[in-house]
Amino acid sequence: MSLKRKLFDDLVNWKNERNGRSAVLIEGARRVGKSYLVLEFAKKMYKSFILVDFNNPLDEIRNLFLNPIPDFEHFFSKLFFKNAFI
Repeated sequence: MSLKRKLFDDLVNWKNERNGRSAVLIEGARRVGKSYLVLEFAKKMYKSFILVDFNNPLDEIRNLFLNPIPDFEHFFSKLFFKNAFI
């Protein structure tokens, strides 16, 4: 089994086992396909998703995380609308 397939399967297992109750952190060397893997996973496994690139975030996005809004629905709607026009 290829490494990409195993990592993809690991993400699917995480999604199924945790059922939205936890986050996942993907770490690794630069330029090995982490972002590609996560983007492909999101496209295949979710109807919609928000991609936030913390390597080069807009000030408005950074401020959402530095000063989080306690209401998740409001937080995610602001995050969605900030990303929708990038």
